[in-house]
Amino acid sequence: MAGPDAPTLRDRRILLCVCGGIAAYKAAELVRRLRDAGAEVQVAMTADALHFVGAPTFQAVSGRSVRSSLWDESAEAAMGHIELARWAQRLLIAPASADLIARLAHGHADDLLATLCLATAAPISLAPAMNQQMWSKAAVQANLATLRERGVRVFGPASGSQACGEFGAGRLLEADSIVAELVSARGPRALAGMKVMVSAGPTFEDIDPVRFIGNRSSGRMGFAVAAAAAAQGAEVTLIAGPVVLATPRGVTRVDVRSAREMREAVLANAPAQDIFISAAAVGDYRPQEVSEHKIKKDDQPLELTLAQNPDILAEVARLPRRPFTVGFAAETQDVERHARAKLDKKQIDLIAANQVGGGQGFESADNALLLLWRDGREQLERAEKNVLAQRLIARIAERMRAVRAGTARA
Repeated sequence: MAGPDAPTLRDRRILLCVCGGIAAYKAAELVRRLRDAGAEVQVAMTADALHFVGAPTFQAVSGRSVRSSLWDESAEAAMGHIELARWAQRLLIAPASADLIARLAHGHADDLLATLCLATAAPISLAPAMNQQMWSKAAVQANLATLRERGVRVFGPASGSQACGEFGAGRLLEADSIVAELVSARGPRALAGMKVMVSAGPTFEDIDPVRFIGNRSSGRMGFAVAAAAAAQGAEVTLIAGPVVLATPRGVTRVDVRSAREMREAVLANAPAQDIFISAAAVGDYRPQEVSEHKIKKDDQPLELTLAQNPDILAEVARLPRRPFTVGFAAETQDVERHARAKLDKKQIDLIAANQVGGGQGFESADNALLLLWRDGREQLERAEKNVLAQRLIARIAERMRAVRAGTARA
């Protein structure tokens, strides 16, 4: 749990606008989570959304009558849509359909939701949800870019299986993730004015022009950490191994392939950083020799002599002017014992340990972390990686402040 001074949504008035789409059913859980965080929630729905979830459901979980039309005579007798737009301290659209995104980008006011967005002075956030093919279309991305330029915050989407049977980006973020994004947007931002470097993903070590040694890291956790640091106001440099992931908004990305390339990029940037978070799964070994041409298969066993790769994390920790240094430990057994040994050996400030294998850690959408420092520990329970990353960034900020204040030593 966050500390007592952590920002919440207490006493915030949130106008939740629900668009049509199968993800509309998730908005009922979102109302509950928003209220759990202390917010007062009013729901407005499009006519299409009512085909997926009935207004009584949202009335029950919000405790308020649902608005769905500009032609509600009882409400509009007193220009109810203007009153509602003025009431809101934050307007959140979740799920946000491709159609509504397009109408907002072009300034339409052809239904209640679009009119509310034009009539309110409150900050607007939206959480898209749509088929992965729709999400990838240039028109949708151009409309989102227009809205971002106007100050609209975009939360997500997540990637995964979709109701249509396809797989990819376009899933509505889970309710906890959206709430965490709103809390982050409210501030204060824990890393404002700081420089943070994050390494993420695997490293690939070439055997020949077509083969390599690698590992199963997807890079998702490191990218989520970079996004969370940027959301908390940091200037973020992301050193990314070979992954197929979109660069988080507001993050400077440096692409590398091998452990030695990652070391070069990290050490080139490290002296200017306040925090270094080593989330990459850097290969411990590489082939001592790389064949210039493809090695042809024959009847004999192939023998590889491996050389040890540099220890990037330990090198950063030994710098004369080192950043606050955070490592990751992916273990298959005795997680805490091995992670604490790594913490002590490398003399870093904090380590985030997790169990991998058996569907945990690598290639999964969620994770759990055990945080260790010299005189303490904390368990971060299993959650989606973007939510977990936000919690991790909050703890890193707390630990760094404690160390700098001299009240604790990592």
